[in-house]
Amino acid sequence: MLNRGFFKRFVPFFLTFSLGLFIASFFVSIAPNFRMNRKRPPRCPKEIQMLRMENDRLYLENQQLKDRLEAIQNSPLLEAPVPPPPMPLEMPVDSVPTAPRAK
Repeated sequence: MLNRGFFKRFVPFFLTFSLGLFIASFFVSIAPNFRMNRKRPPRCPKEIQMLRMENDRLYLENQQLKDRLEAIQNSPLLEAPVPPPPMPLEMPVDSVPTAPRAK
């Protein structure tokens, strides 16, 4: 009884899995790749130097922006409440001009 229930669940799973692998093999390689030790080619020292210079420049720019933001947030101008905008003027319905109708 236990074996019959196991096979009822295992056989459809195995068949579906096999069919999925078969269909996937048309689009991608399903063979395992054991070459995990692929290293990136070494970068030239000039490129490394340029990346470091750009990183330093971006770090300084980030610090300047943080300082500017802190100065703006501590500014006394921001502490005063801003008044709400004025209400838009509405025209009365009776005074809306209408175009003459063609006869």
